[in-house]
Amino acid sequence: MSPLQLAIALGGGGILIGAVMAFVVGRLAGNGLVGKARREAAQLISDAEREAALTVKDAKTGLKEQRVELRAQVEAEAREMRKELVGLEKRIIAKEEAVDKRVESLEKKSSELAAKERDIAEREKAHLAEMDRVKELIADQMVKLEQISGMTADQARKAIFEQLETEVKRDSALRLKRIEDEMVENSEKKAHWVITEAVQRCAADHIADTTVSVVALPNDEMKGRIIGREGRNIRALESATGINVIIDDTPEAVILSGFDPVRREVARVALERLIMDGRIHPARIEEVVGKVNDEIQKNIKEMGEQACLEVDVHGLPGEIVRLLGRLHYRTSYGQNVLQHSKEVCHLAGVMAAELGLNVPLTKRAGLIHDIGKAINHEVEGSHAVIGHDIAKRHGENPLVANAIGSHHGEMNQEDVISVLVQAADALSAARPGARRETVESYIKRLEQLEAVADGFPGVDKAFAIQAGREVRIVVQPDRLDDAQAAQLARDVARKVETEMVYPGQIKVTVVRETRAVETAR
Repeated sequence: MSPLQLAIALGGGGILIGAVMAFVVGRLAGNGLVGKARREAAQLISDAEREAALTVKDAKTGLKEQRVELRAQVEAEAREMRKELVGLEKRIIAKEEAVDKRVESLEKKSSELAAKERDIAEREKAHLAEMDRVKELIADQMVKLEQISGMTADQARKAIFEQLETEVKRDSALRLKRIEDEMVENSEKKAHWVITEAVQRCAADHIADTTVSVVALPNDEMKGRIIGREGRNIRALESATGINVIIDDTPEAVILSGFDPVRREVARVALERLIMDGRIHPARIEEVVGKVNDEIQKNIKEMGEQACLEVDVHGLPGEIVRLLGRLHYRTSYGQNVLQHSKEVCHLAGVMAAELGLNVPLTKRAGLIHDIGKAINHEVEGSHAVIGHDIAKRHGENPLVANAIGSHHGEMNQEDVISVLVQAADALSAARPGARRETVESYIKRLEQLEAVADGFPGVDKAFAIQAGREVRIVVQPDRLDDAQAAQLARDVARKVETEMVYPGQIKVTVVRETRAVETAR
């Protein structure tokens, strides 16, 4: 047998050994050691066969153990699956039982509903029959009622509705009257509180500055120097200022007369400087008047800007600021108009804040409400209308322009701001000490007030009381009834408004009473 055949004969487990032995035998054979090699080969083959037998035995044992483990695992999994199948089967059976019970319950409810439907149908049928019977009874009763009352159903319904309508109208009128009384009472309380709060917070001086139109002289000889040779000095002063210089018998004083308060102020300051300087001649007069005029115009702008800063109103056009400054030299019944404008601004702003309105816009309207007075001597018309036109021309807010134009009633008021400005204007003008009048003008105003009231028919007596703030009229009761007395009060108030000039407001009270007097003897 060749070495290769020997290696193949050894089988699977001794292939490697056989190959080695074949190689060894081949080498030994080549060297003449074939016998010895064969013996060793036989020994190696024997050992290999034993080792192969042991290996096969071990392999068979391992396979057997694996089969046992695999079988045990399969059996365990089978038991687990059977257990799960049993549980699933139980759940399915329980659900089937629940479904059966629900089906049974539904069938029971269905039968109950069918029974109820039959019962309802029977009741509905009986109800319809009862309704028909009731309608027949109502119709019979209606016929009997119509026969008894002598009225048809429509006539009775109309009478009832008319009675109900009358009662509802009466109740509504009573309720509206009660609501109106409550509103009037509450509004008066609120208005009094707001006005009181505004006046207290304003805290302005009671007496404002006034423009002085009289220039004091150191002596009467100065009058001659002011007149000059053939009156050239006084003519030059009047020509430069546009103001009439009145020199009369008043000791140590010269009176300046003119409609323009700014020009009058320029003339006053210029004349005082000329008197202090002592040099009074036409050229010097023109020079001094020119310088004073420039200073006054500068002061006018500064006073307008200062007034805006004091009341916290900003963004006014430059021309309106200048007109506002001119009001410093204008007075109304002795009250400085610029001071009055600032008071109105504060009062209107406080009232607007209390009422939750637009405070900046209200203060703006209050500050410039009298700017028409700065030029009303140059333009025809009421200062309120002139101020309204100026505000519109400079692009002011329409509400501000309306407040300016309507604060004396020349225009219709379009917003609450106009009402507040009008109220603040009256408060500032009517407060104690705000305005001053001469005794002559005061007495004349009282006489005019009584004369206006006496001019109406049916008036017995008229009295101006409370310093001209009220006129009390006693009428003849046999000539005027209560309604005519109320109309008389309105007519007198309208005539006073149109024919008289007065600060603040005037209350008109008409008294009508009938007295029957008899003596028991």
